[in-house]
This record gives sequence, structure tokens and C-alpha cells, in this order.
Amino acid sequence: MVLTASFVAILFLAVAGYGMSRSRAVSVAGGNLARLHSRPSYHGTYSLLWVLIAGIATLLIVGEAWALLNERIYFSIIEDARPGLAQIEKQLILSDAHQLANGGISSATGEVRTTLAETIRVMDTWRVVVTSVLSMAAAAAAAALTFGRIDADWRARNRSENIIRAILMICAIIAILTTIGIVLSLIFETINFFGKIDWQVHKFLFGTTWSPLSGVSAGKLDPDKVGAVPLFAGTFMITIIAMLVAVPVGLFAAVYLSDFASKATRAWAKPMLEILAGVPTVVYGFFAAITVAPAIRDAGNFLGLSVDSSSALAAGTVMGIMIIPFISSLSDDVINSVPQSLRDGSYGLGATKAETIRQVVLPAALPGIVSAVLLGVSRAVGETMIVVMAAGQGANLTWNPLEAVTTVTVQIVMLYTGDTDLETASGPVFALGFTLFCVTLLLNVVALRIVRRYREMYD
Repeated sequence: MVLTASFVAILFLAVAGYGMSRSRAVSVAGGNLARLHSRPSYHGTYSLLWVLIAGIATLLIVGEAWALLNERIYFSIIEDARPGLAQIEKQLILSDAHQLANGGISSATGEVRTTLAETIRVMDTWRVVVTSVLSMAAAAAAAALTFGRIDADWRARNRSENIIRAILMICAIIAILTTIGIVLSLIFETINFFGKIDWQVHKFLFGTTWSPLSGVSAGKLDPDKVGAVPLFAGTFMITIIAMLVAVPVGLFAAVYLSDFASKATRAWAKPMLEILAGVPTVVYGFFAAITVAPAIRDAGNFLGLSVDSSSALAAGTVMGIMIIPFISSLSDDVINSVPQSLRDGSYGLGATKAETIRQVVLPAALPGIVSAVLLGVSRAVGETMIVVMAAGQGANLTWNPLEAVTTVTVQIVMLYTGDTDLETASGPVFALGFTLFCVTLLLNVVALRIVRRYREMYD
């Protein structure tokens, strides 16, 4: 609570610094703003940025450094009281002490935990007080320094823009490093998994039996039971069914809304269509399990077909309905961005509206439409809840959409949320994730090449 109040106070100081610096710049100009190198708002922005940077950086750095120091002190106290304990036992005692310090109930009691809890209370109080005081002092110092630098020749605009540029660059670097970290974690864990199955990678990529945990013996996975083909077959089948539903409906809806619908119709139809994007996936899952799957089963029985209560067709159909607004909205925006002059030129040559859309508008909007489809594919590949509730959880290798199948994401969730040892389950999980990452990356590369080829032909 105190740290939150400190953060709010830093924001208040930043706003106050903005106002004071801006007023100071106006007074330095003496009513003639042309004397200033930078507008008064830039002087205020420069002060605001430095107050935020100094205050928040001090709050984070001092708080984290003090927390790490406190943890070392706590472990040393435990070591002095109970020498020779394993690290996990020390962590358990520290966790119990934190519970007692926060007024909770500990799983165990004792003199060590009670003494440590009192130490934690005192040290945390000092940490909060010192961190708050130092962060407020740093923010106030930054406000005073920036206020004192204001004069007619001060290049506040250039310096403010440099700070903003640096912040944007740091954000971009964080995003890139996060991506690299995710990929590297997938690679290293996948390598560990392949080492556990004696580097029999072909059995994972081309095997047809998926039951990795049933083959665990003496901490080693059975290579004959980690075949991922049924999972990827189910994933691709459900994705294809979903896209067969979403792409025609979404694209035709976008064409209608952009070129055929009146303004009044578009005003209510587009928001109604986009409401589907806000429906939680668990609701779609209930809809698929309670309504769509029984309807498909009854229709199959009427036609003399054998349909499982959970089927890929039910999950794919509902998933396609869920993806419709993504494709429709993005395609509509792309089609509307096609210059009207292209349409007018086509009409001038005697083409009908349908011919204009088919031969002019859609080729011009093709890159954006392909991007919308790729977004839909990514959403379908990563969907879990609908598949769990409507398609089943068994690794069934089949190309019959009327049978139950499972997907990669469902198996990842089952392995991680079960009662199995995480160290044992993490290998297959990361291997599945890395393989799925490679497949989707390959699909994106192929799609981009197709887009570039058609774009060059159109240009």
C-alpha cells in the first residue's frame, strides 16, 4: 500500500513538474514565445519524463535490491539456527515465516519461524520506508534540476524527443529479447527431451502412438509412445474445418458490408458481427458441446452415419464461427482502404460491380486478406477450450471428421495441469510447442511469399 502511494506521489510530482516547468518557460520568454528555442510544452514534457524515470527507476531498483538483500539475510538466519538443512527445506521455512509475518497461518510452527517472521516484519517495514523516501527524493531532485535548466536557449524539444526515442527503442528491444528468450527456452527443453528418448526424433515426428506418461519408467520416456502424428493430424483437421467455415463467411460478409450494404445497414450489422469476437471461448465450448455436437450426431444418425458424441466437425464448426469476426473485420478494413479510383476506373471500362470486386478490389486487398486468414489460422491452432469440450481428449489418428480427436494445445494443457511430475511432463510439452512453432512459422513464410508474388503481379 505504501509503495502504491509512493507511485501515485511520483505521478503527482511529474504532473506538477510539467506545470511548473511550462510556466517557467513562459515567464522566461516574457510573453514572446518566439524567443524560446522550444515550446513551453516541451519544457514541461522534459521535466515530466525525468521525474518519472528517476522516481520509478529508484522505486524498482532499490526495492528489488533490498528484497534480494533481505532474502540473503533470512537464509543466513535459518542457516545459523538450523545448520545443514537442504535448500528446499530452507525455502519451506522462509515461506512459513512469510505467512506468519503477513498474519496468515503457517503449515508448521517453531522458534525459528517465529523469530524469522518478526525479522521479516521489521526488514519489510524498513524496505518500504527507505524505498519510498529515496524514490520521492529522486523524483523531487529531477524536478528541481530540470526546472533550474530552463532558459530561452535550452533545447528541451530535442532532449525530450531523444528520451522518448530511447524509451521506444528499449520497448522494442524488450519485445525482441522476449521473443528470443521464448524460442531459446523451447529449443533447449526440446533438446533435453530428445536426449531422454535417445535422440530418436523420427519416432516423435512420425510415430502414431501418443501416450508419453504411460511409458515412463525409471525416469526415462519410452520413444515408442511419444508419436505426435495423431495430435498434429487432429490440430490440422479442426483448423481446416474452422477455416472452411470462417473464410467464406467472413470474406463474403466483408465484401457485402464494404460495397453492397447501405450506411444504415452497415451501422448495425458490423457491430453485431464483431460482438462474436467478445464472446469467451468457454461459452463457445458449451455451445459446441450442448447444441452443435448433439445436432451433428442426430443428423448423422438420421442419415445412417456413425457420429461420436464429441467430433472434430462440431469443434471445427464452432471454432469457425468464433473466427468469423476476425476475418470479417480485418478484411472489411482492407477492402475499404482500396482507392475508389480503382473502382471508378473499372466501372468506366464497363465492368459490373461484381466483376470490379472480383478482378480489381480483391486482388488489391489480397495481402491484407491473407493476413486476416493467417490470424484466423493462428487463433484456430492455439484454441483449447472448444476442443476440450467438443472434440475430445484422446489421441485418435483419423481423418474422419465425425470421430473424436485432440489437438496439440489440449495435450499441452493436460500434461501441465495433471498430477504428473512437472520435470517428466515438461519434455513432451516443450517438444510439442517447438514443433508447432516451426509449423506455424513455415505456414507464415509460405503465405508471405504468395502475397509478395501476387502483389508484384498486380503492381
